[in-house]
Amino acid sequence: SDDLDRFHFNKAIARIRELTNLLDGLDAKQPGAGWALRFGLETAVRLFGPMMPHLSEDLWHSLGHRTFLADEPWPVADAAQLVEQKVTVAVQVNGKLRGTLDLPMDSDRETAETAALALGNVVAAIGGKPVRKVIVVPNRIINVVV
Repeated sequence: SDDLDRFHFNKAIARIRELTNLLDGLDAKQPGAGWALRFGLETAVRLFGPMMPHLSEDLWHSLGHRTFLADEPWPVADAAQLVEQKVTVAVQVNGKLRGTLDLPMDSDRETAETAALALGNVVAAIGGKPVRKVIVVPNRIINVVV
């Protein structure tokens, strides 16, 4: 939406393409996939409206709508849904990358440290040596010093 406001149509099309790629990757067997696909398609058609009005109106009616797309409200993003729930954290042993972890955003130090020390590559790199220090930079990196 911001890209359209700034007349950056190439960026807007790229973002819509990202949306359609996500929709293409949906597993139809998952609960709620049908609803998500329909919602995503309707949103994509609405976003295409300013750039391809005739095609978008035709697609809108093909989706079963009786109203004109031009009369529909513009899609608005829910800011609460834009917040990342998980983060990928790099795990190092003595400064060398040994793996990554997917942790909940803003995990506490103890949770991150326990998960890092349980990774197979980390256990192998430590090789039974005593751990001198574990440096945790929240949501970024965990470095185990032996």
